[in-house]
Amino acid sequence: MAAELDFSPPEIPEPTFMENILHYGLFFGAIFQLICVLAIILPIPKTHKMNIWLFHIWSKVIFDIWSKAIGKPSSDI
Repeated sequence: MAAELDFSPPEIPEPTFMENILHYGLFFGAIFQLICVLAIILPIPKTHKMNIWLFHIWSKVIFDIWSKAIGKPSSDI
């Protein structure tokens, strides 16, 4: 009964680089899945005006990128 009890914390090795990648990859993957499920459950209603507005913005962005790629000056749509 005179034996000493060892109350020191157990020695746990530091996680390796790949273990950290796996840990955080799974964490961000789970968050991404939750966002996807919420996007299905809670759809955002879009109006016709919003669709036209989004089309106009995206077409301008794509036109600007394309004109810079081929070297022509961009113009307003």
